[in-house]
Amino acid sequence: MRIGELASRVGVSVRSLRYYEEQGLLTSTRSPSGQRHYTEDEVERLAFIQQMYAAGLSSRTIAELLPCVDTPSEEHSDSALERMALERERLSAHIADLVRTRDTLDGLMATARAHRERLGKVAAR
Repeated sequence: MRIGELASRVGVSVRSLRYYEEQGLLTSTRSPSGQRHYTEDEVERLAFIQQMYAAGLSSRTIAELLPCVDTPSEEHSDSALERMALERERLSAHIADLVRTRDTLDGLMATARAHRERLGKVAAR
């Protein structure tokens, strides 16, 4: 199938498919006129790639995990699990940072509300 059909079937842009190919996440064959052609297998592969992006993984990390899909083995599975555990730790640290940032903002908002309340009492006098 051609790139437009694949993009339509998996719900991504043609530009994304080209990017995935540049990153080594996807492969195609080329027609004599240079058009990309994909197999039915790429539909399932792209669904998996989209799932990994939805999990917050970068294209570089996804490329590191694909050997587990392309050539399954215990070694590749162990490596993929280790890599995903590292990504989970990274996400957990980021979440903790976001919670601290939100808590700081909550404190600023409480200060602003208290200040606003004092202004209202002064104006009422």
